Amino acid sequence: MNIRSMLSQFIAAFVTLLLAVANVSAQDSSAPVLQRIAKTQTLRVGMTGDQPPFNVTNREGKIIGMDVDLAHLLAGSMGVQLEIVEMEFSKLLPALEDRELDIVMSGVTVTLQRNVRVPFVGPYHVSGISILTKSETLASIQTSDQLNSKTVRIAVLRGSTSENFVEATLGQADLTATVSHADSIKLLLDGKVDVVVADAPICALSILRHPDAGLITLTKPLTIEPIGIAVAPGDPQLVNLMQNYMKALRATGALEGVRAKWFSNSSWLAQLP
Repeated sequence: MNIRSMLSQFIAAFVTLLLAVANVSAQDSSAPVLQRIAKTQTLRVGMTGDQPPFNVTNREGKIIGMDVDLAHLLAGSMGVQLEIVEMEFSKLLPALEDRELDIVMSGVTVTLQRNVRVPFVGPYHVSGISILTKSETLASIQTSDQLNSKTVRIAVLRGSTSENFVEATLGQADLTATVSHADSIKLLLDGKVDVVVADAPICALSILRHPDAGLITLTKPLTIEPIGIAVAPGDPQLVNLMQNYMKALRATGALEGVRAKWFSNSSWLAQLP
């Protein structure tokens, strides 16, 4: 069964149930975000458009990726339109707290500090922090301590757990925080940094996108990180709806189908600039 058929079957099976829950919630003052979604018939999902395979902008300027497929599936199940809101990673959670977004799906790691601010549902994927480099010596490190040197120049995505990781464990390294992963990788390609610290999938895909650049990554990530859906705070019924949705995705096999499409099949790379 292909992924399109699987997603269609999932939507058909759960649209009635989830729409009913949303309609009931819309009448409840304790569900302000669900009320807004029901009133506008739009689900606003924040993402960067620069985190393949979770989300990335293709040649036509359209955002594609695992997060996008899951967002479409959620909006279709609720019977509403999907509005993808693209913004810098460090601005996603503040926008969610201000209810400028309903949920964030952008390869966001669930951490204690973030979960204090907003609720999370999932995880829908498990990743880990790794490194991208041109140096075979750095690519062979066994522990992060081997990067903790004033002579090592590191680039990370601003506001990410990778930045937190470097600040907490690699205090002696020369750190540059960038607006996007693409900016970090460009610094590495241009020889302006020695290492990019990022999620393992981003490191692996960067090697595929730049096959002649001599890029290398670790064989095993430095950490284990659960990736979840961040939900606007103050609406427990929306959280409950999302939890039921994720359970249904797993039970039907749709979640694994979406994951396989983006993590086990590299054909989509041809769509990228």
